[in-house]
Amino acid sequence: MSGRSGPPLGFAEALDLPLSVDLRTAARAFGICPGTAYKLIRLGAFPCPVLRLGGRYRIPTAYLLRTLGIEERPVYAVPLEDDHAPADQPHDTHPRASEEPS
Repeated sequence: MSGRSGPPLGFAEALDLPLSVDLRTAARAFGICPGTAYKLIRLGAFPCPVLRLGGRYRIPTAYLLRTLGIEERPVYAVPLEDDHAPADQPHDTHPRASEEPS
């Protein structure tokens, strides 16, 4: 197995990963080819914990993200510019008693 398995994983794509990922996806996240990932596992030097389930490797996403320096998920998954922020809307639409005509 040589060559990369696709472009490196982007930040938004990393935050959408399931609870665990296959070795190819983890290799993409680290920007290495799958062959290098297998070699690192054999040497016991893969950068995060790896689970062996039957004949397959699975990497828990929480460990993967932590190793990449992503400690917390952002609160908003979409940019705030696309949403109408509450500050853009008037807080009080009812006239005050002093503002009512007599």
